[in-house]
Amino acid sequence: MPRPRPDSFAVAALLTALVAFGPISTDMYLPSLPALVTDFETDVPTVQLTLSAFMVAFALAMLVYGPLSDRFGRRPVLLGAVALYVVASIACVFAPTIEALVVARVFQAMGCCAGPVLGRAVVRDVYGRDRAATVLSYMGTAMALAPAIGPIAGGWLQVQFGWHSVFIVLSGFSLIALVGTYFMLDETNAHRNPHATSPRGIVANYAILLSHRSFVGYMLTIASAYCVIFSFISGSAFVLIEVVGLTPDLYGYCFATIVVGYMTGTFISGRFGRRVGGTRLVLIGGALGTIGGGAMAYFAWTGEVGVLTIVLPQMLAMVGVGFVFPNSQAGAIGPFPQMAGAASALVGFFQMGIAAAVGLAIGHAFDGTARPLATGVAVSGFLMLAFFLVLVWPVRHRS
Repeated sequence: MPRPRPDSFAVAALLTALVAFGPISTDMYLPSLPALVTDFETDVPTVQLTLSAFMVAFALAMLVYGPLSDRFGRRPVLLGAVALYVVASIACVFAPTIEALVVARVFQAMGCCAGPVLGRAVVRDVYGRDRAATVLSYMGTAMALAPAIGPIAGGWLQVQFGWHSVFIVLSGFSLIALVGTYFMLDETNAHRNPHATSPRGIVANYAILLSHRSFVGYMLTIASAYCVIFSFISGSAFVLIEVVGLTPDLYGYCFATIVVGYMTGTFISGRFGRRVGGTRLVLIGGALGTIGGGAMAYFAWTGEVGVLTIVLPQMLAMVGVGFVFPNSQAGAIGPFPQMAGAASALVGFFQMGIAAAVGLAIGHAFDGTARPLATGVAVSGFLMLAFFLVLVWPVRHRS
C-alpha cells in the first residue's frame, strides 16, 4: 500500500495529531485534578506532580529524540515513541496510587514528546524554511481543537465515569495515531547526520545553537509563551472549580473559550503572516500577552475574581501566543536544516522545562485565591515580549 505524499493533507492531519499529543495529554484530564486529590487522599502539590513531572520528563526526552531523528530518521523514532505512549496510557488507567500515576505519567511524557519535536522537524523537512511558518500556523489552528475539545470531553468523562475514563480515551487516541504513523508517514529526513547521536556531536550541535543569538531569543520567547499557557493549565482548575465554584464540565467550556483565542491568533498568523512578516507578528503577540496578563493580575490582586476576569484576559493573551508560537518556531528552526531535530528538541526542552518549574511554583503557591495564577500569566506575558525585544528584534532580518 503506497503512502501518501509527505506534503499531502492526510499527512498534515497526521502531523497535527502527533503535535497535539502534548496538549491533549495535559488538558484532557485537567477537570479531574480536584477529584484526584480526593480519590487518592492527597494534597494539591502532590497531584500537581502529575503535571510537573510529566513536563520535566517531556523536556528531557526531547533532547534525546531530536538527535536520534537526525541520525536514524523521523519515522522509526516516532513509531517507537508512540508505542511507548500507548503502554504508559494503559498504565495510567490502572494506577493504584498517586505515586504510581506520577510514574506512569513520566513514561507517557517520554512517549508523547516525540510528536511535537519530530512533527515540527517533518514540517521543516517537507516545506523548507520559507513555508514552514505558514504551515505551522494552520497546523496550530487545527491542533488547538485538541485543547478546546479536551477539557470539555474530560469534564464530561469526569462527571459521568471518573478520571480513569480519561486515560482510556487517551489510550485509544494514541493507538489510532500509532497505526496512522505506520501506514501513512514516509521518511522525510534527507540530511541524516551519522554523528548526530555521538556525545561530542550532540554537545557540538547544541553549542552551535546556543551561540546563535536569534535562536536563543526565539527559544526564550517560545518558553515564555508556553508559560502563559501552562500557568493557566496549572492553576485554572483549582481557581475556577474551587474558588469560583464551577463544575468540572463548565470548567471545560471555559478552557475551550481561551483556546478560541489561540486559534484566532494562529489563523490570523497563517493568513497574513507572509504579508505582515513573522517578526512583526511576534512583536504584536508579545504586546497582547503583556496586556492580557497584566489585566488578569490587576483583577486578581484587587479581589475582582470571576469567570470573566480570569477567562477574558487569558483569551487575549492566547491570541498573542497564537501569533508568537508558529513564527518563533519557524524563526528558531529555519536556519538549521541539518540539525532541525536538535533545534526543535532544544526549543522544546527549554519550553517544557521552564513551564514545569512554573507549574510547581503555582501549585505550591496556591492559597485559595487567583493571585498565583494571575501573577504567573502576567510575568510570562511580559517576558515573552522582553526576550524578543532584547535578543531578536535588534538583529532581525526582514521577513
